[in-house]
Amino acid sequence: MSVLIVDAANVVGSRPDGWWRDRAGAAERLLGRLAAVPGTTLTGPDGGPVTCTEVVAVVEGKAREAAAPDGVRVVRAPGSGDDAIVASAEELAVDGVPLLVVTADRGLRSRLQPGTAVAGPGWLLAELDRIGCAPPA
Repeated sequence: MSVLIVDAANVVGSRPDGWWRDRAGAAERLLGRLAAVPGTTLTGPDGGPVTCTEVVAVVEGKAREAAAPDGVRVVRAPGSGDDAIVASAEELAVDGVPLLVVTADRGLRSRLQPGTAVAGPGWLLAELDRIGCAPPA
């Protein structure tokens, strides 16, 4: 049982699909895909099963305008998205909740508590495809 914390800007920016023309729209599309994840067992980055109990997605900048779907807790970072991700991870870690943070940002990874599981955007996007949460056409 894990909480998935998603660096939405990092995941959206990992594919050159024109996201920069509509950051809020790109974030909404990702959030919509993430809404199917709670309660789902994913294949973790280490190959083992990861049952996601909750998804926390951090959005920043123009992406803060994205609508939040049911099933995803959206954190609208007032400033740095990295700061909001670290704060969310620390808050959840106090309760002893296993976390899986999705980001490719090395600087952010280094700020997380030791032992925090981390995966890159490619892993998340592949898992969303695998469980049938395809991007909108």
